[in-house]
Amino acid sequence: MVTYPQRDRGTQHSGLSSIERHLSWLCILWLLPILAARGQAPVPDSPQIEERVSAMMAKLTLDEKLMLIGGDDFSVRALPSIGMPALKMSDGPYGVRTYGRSTAYAAGISLAAAWDPEMARRVGESMGRDARARGVNFLLAPGVNIYRAPMNGRNFEYFGEDPFLAARTAVGFIEGVQQQGVVATVKHFAANNSEFDRHNLNSVVDDRTLREIYMPAFEASVREAHVGAVMDSYNLVNGEHATQNGGINNELLKKQWGFDGVVMSDWGATYDTVGAVNGGLDLEMPRGKFMNPAALKTALASGQISQPIIDDKVRRILRTAVRFSFFDRPQQDDNISTYDSGGRAVAYDAALASITLLRNEHGTLPLDLTKIRTIAVIGPDAQPAVVGGGGSSETMPFVSVSFLDGVAQRLGQKVNVLYARGIPSISTILWQTHFDGLTRQVFPNANCSGTPQSTSSASQIADWKLEDWPPAKEKRCVRWKGTYTPAREGPYTFLISAAGRDAYRLRVDGKNLLWRERSEDQTPRSVEASLRADIPINVELEYVPDTAVDRIGFGIKATDELVSNEAKTIAARADIAIVCVGFDPTTEAEGRDRSFDLPFGQAALIKAIGAVNPKTIVSVTSGGAYATADWFSSASALLQTWYAGQEGGHAFADVLFGHSPEGKLPISFELRWEDNPAHDNYYPQGGIPGPQPSVAYKEGVFVGYRYYTSMQKPDLFPFGFGLSYTSFRFSGVRVTPKAGNADSSFTVEFDVTNTGGRAGTEVAQIYVGAREPKVLRPVRELKGFQKVHLAPGQTQHVSLKLDRRSFSYFDAQSQSWKADAGSYRLQVGSSSVDLPLEAEVVLEKSAN
Repeated sequence: MVTYPQRDRGTQHSGLSSIERHLSWLCILWLLPILAARGQAPVPDSPQIEERVSAMMAKLTLDEKLMLIGGDDFSVRALPSIGMPALKMSDGPYGVRTYGRSTAYAAGISLAAAWDPEMARRVGESMGRDARARGVNFLLAPGVNIYRAPMNGRNFEYFGEDPFLAARTAVGFIEGVQQQGVVATVKHFAANNSEFDRHNLNSVVDDRTLREIYMPAFEASVREAHVGAVMDSYNLVNGEHATQNGGINNELLKKQWGFDGVVMSDWGATYDTVGAVNGGLDLEMPRGKFMNPAALKTALASGQISQPIIDDKVRRILRTAVRFSFFDRPQQDDNISTYDSGGRAVAYDAALASITLLRNEHGTLPLDLTKIRTIAVIGPDAQPAVVGGGGSSETMPFVSVSFLDGVAQRLGQKVNVLYARGIPSISTILWQTHFDGLTRQVFPNANCSGTPQSTSSASQIADWKLEDWPPAKEKRCVRWKGTYTPAREGPYTFLISAAGRDAYRLRVDGKNLLWRERSEDQTPRSVEASLRADIPINVELEYVPDTAVDRIGFGIKATDELVSNEAKTIAARADIAIVCVGFDPTTEAEGRDRSFDLPFGQAALIKAIGAVNPKTIVSVTSGGAYATADWFSSASALLQTWYAGQEGGHAFADVLFGHSPEGKLPISFELRWEDNPAHDNYYPQGGIPGPQPSVAYKEGVFVGYRYYTSMQKPDLFPFGFGLSYTSFRFSGVRVTPKAGNADSSFTVEFDVTNTGGRAGTEVAQIYVGAREPKVLRPVRELKGFQKVHLAPGQTQHVSLKLDRRSFSYFDAQSQSWKADAGSYRLQVGSSSVDLPLEAEVVLEKSAN
């Protein structure tokens, strides 16, 4: 937004005659269209926009219209006849990644952990500038799908388990992006809460659950932030692919919410011409495989689709281009640096605001430099920097700061910093594993039956790679058979990594040990088995690739050799050991779900380091929760760093050495995966039974903390939780008015005081629950929050508003939001379970 310095009001017209003042105003009025064209924010809708779009529509031929609604790789096609340039798109959501290196910001889950819509706005503004520097019109961000279970490979892109927190974060981010003259694209619409077999998975969700849990962030993006584009997801929703689901695209999104922008497909997420056209899809990306002139003309001629529907899609694209001034100014702003337009500082602030302290026994943190001479930094996530997860969001920054770099740079020469990776990489294990008498047979079918086409000898199975290859034209099955001889007795880790939709089955001495069905899943898998020294085992690995090349690796290593002696030695010598573990782009990414356990060898690493150093600090990089039972007691402190972006190392070091952690959990941490309310329903029963596997969201609205608090089930760390280096007190709650109808606005006021000796940050949270609900409802739901920064002894008065939706549930029968009359409990505190203040509101009349 352009701002101008304010003159002194008493002298601003001094020396100007009345005529001169009138001429000045005329000049300003004449300049307004030019200023608007040069401005950045989208202009408000108006009749003039529609008139301009109609004039352009009249000039377009049918072929031009039909070509426009099929993309051109990462662009909307240019229309020279009306002067429209090609409109560039770029992947997000934590960096403008498609056109080379760019600033890598803290991931979406990190922004949610910051509990700060203004921070999300700053990140959005900075990403918008990065986009303008590269001439990008559409930023394919943010992702707002709700965190349902920890294994979803794209959880790190999203804003956590709560729809209110996700909505507030999304609105801030979108407004920041679009203020820079860039279209934000909210995704993935809808009920896309798993990466498991995402092209085929059918999400079966009832109306109430959809509207209360999985839709509010999309709704706020449209109704409040006026997002310019919505991206449909790969999956099916209640039996219909999202890209051809008229119920969610036409009825809900466009009709009920009034969305007048562009509905585009995810890349390759369109499956039918007529279904997509009539189901509300406006733009097929990356190109018109189904929505192309030939297919569309055939459907028009047969009457299966109509010209007005085509025109509406074209109008939406043109309207968006006009609103964002794409006809009136170059999108690339050469005054903005592609290297750094202030993004590095924003990236640091976002990382610092998100790091969450989950455990701090005996005041291990912050570290006291006067008592430290040697620090050991250990683990696979310590170096190099793990900027983010994998897939279309993976951004390559110009500069990144690892946790090891951050610690070393912070300390300089004051402290001796030692480093060891601690455990081998996947590739190292694969290349170090050798088999005896190994043969490789290739069969022209999917079950390794009959006579092999070829037979060859080998000593390793180490062809693992994550590259995308075209699907194979013909089925094939590869079988390796051989023996492996362990050097000594004990437990061994068997590790297999494959890519894409490749399937495999490992048999050891005739028994199934590891397997994976044919699904879109690339998670490396491991299992332990006890072996005897010098006793060969028979291994047989059958592999069914989805491509014409092998993308699989199989390795075996003694479990007690996973942790290096070097790591244990330096940990024993150090005053403090910092173990950096978690996931990375190879283990948590788009296109596959991850494991609930930490990646192979990491639990053993934490236990081994904790055994030799009682002051072991563990940091975990992840998009969500993970198993802790095996190693939790070995960690004297636990920091959840999420995916902290390119400046994560600096932020991490600052938290270690004194900056009080600001992050709060945007998710619940379960004790075990079995305790999660989605556990029994997250994967299709029996794996993948057919071409359209279904997952029923049987937990309904009881997702995350709504389940744990309502059903009084224990969790490891509750939603909203996060420790600080200081302490806080909540006091003096009052609500005005205390009673009113459902359309009243209620103000909740209270004080937050820093009662400790350090500056710190608290997130004040308000939860609402009906005392005697007429339908089954959670006992409490987040309906307001505010982040406050306080000096020691400082008190801040907090005032938050509650509106009609704060008390409402979605009534499926009437298809409306309903707030029943009655008493509602308001609880205020620092997490979903630490709520020291309580008040009451009475709704005197029901409303829907």
